[in-house]
Amino acid sequence: NMSAGRPFLGCACFFTDNIFVGRFGLHVRYRDGPQLRREYGRALRERGCRSEEQFREVLREIEAEVQRRKQLIHQSVERRAIISECYKPKHPELYTLQDSFLAPEFLEIVRFCKSPGADLQGLLCYLESFSDKRIYRLPVFTEEFCQAFVDELENFEQSDMPKGRPNTMNNYGVLLNELGMDEAFLTPLRELYLGPITALLYPDLGGACLDSHKAFVVKYSLHEDLDLSSHYDNAEVTLNVSLGKEFTEGNFSSHYDNAEDPTAVPKYIEVEHVGAQGLLHRGGQIHGALPIASGERWNLIVWMRSSSIRNQLCPMCNRKPELVEAEGFGDGFTEPLGQDLPHTVNLCALG
Repeated sequence: NMSAGRPFLGCACFFTDNIFVGRFGLHVRYRDGPQLRREYGRALRERGCRSEEQFREVLREIEAEVQRRKQLIHQSVERRAIISECYKPKHPELYTLQDSFLAPEFLEIVRFCKSPGADLQGLLCYLESFSDKRIYRLPVFTEEFCQAFVDELENFEQSDMPKGRPNTMNNYGVLLNELGMDEAFLTPLRELYLGPITALLYPDLGGACLDSHKAFVVKYSLHEDLDLSSHYDNAEVTLNVSLGKEFTEGNFSSHYDNAEDPTAVPKYIEVEHVGAQGLLHRGGQIHGALPIASGERWNLIVWMRSSSIRNQLCPMCNRKPELVEAEGFGDGFTEPLGQDLPHTVNLCALG
């Protein structure tokens, strides 16, 4: 996968930052033992890490996670090769996007966004808006497609194929690039259908030039992942579509920012998941999934990225990205075209 002839890259912070120490509920940045003790010793002690042996256990945990991250790319390539050669899809027709998979209302929204003179105010007439946080709900797929897609995912889940978990927060789900859905399904969905919508909704986030993605499906049930802690996404814009099946509760929750009083208890807005409909939101919006009360819920998550935005600042470490080689779409970074940028630039033309 290339952007204007340039391969996609990652940021080196993936191997050092946002490492979660589960037993003490703390995210850390890790360079070495002395740095960890210096920067997080007090926070760890306050959370119950008081003995030297406990600290050494934390170090071992962190170093194991760093090694796991370093092996991820190689393991993902291996899994994809095995799946491509050995997995027999139950619904092979689903792997190539067709208009018939998409809700007629969604196609109407896309047609509006592509029409001359389309603007944000006109688009908002087609969408449900929630608060002032730029969270929107819209129809995306047909019910028939969602049912067949979940059936395909369950078929894969029950197979003996190797499976990678979507991320460190979700233990149950499917990485769709490993299933072979990037090229003929997800890339056209992003470029031809979602792009015209995000261009109007999120122009400041590179919505007109979202040139890569990471897509996965997550599964919540009473016996597996029940909910998802508050977090933000490694994305400029996120699409979250509820695929089914039957479930109760498990709403999407989003934090309200409280700039005037940062010590106040966080406030939330709850947005109900509706089958076959999607939520669009800023990747940097802090959000989570509340616990489901019964049943099983599958959600399609598409993290959409704009190299023109993230090349300036990595959203995960909040620094200029330290670029490293990656596979496929990587984390959406590219090598800058030139070092000196003009003072006034087209956002989507930035390297």
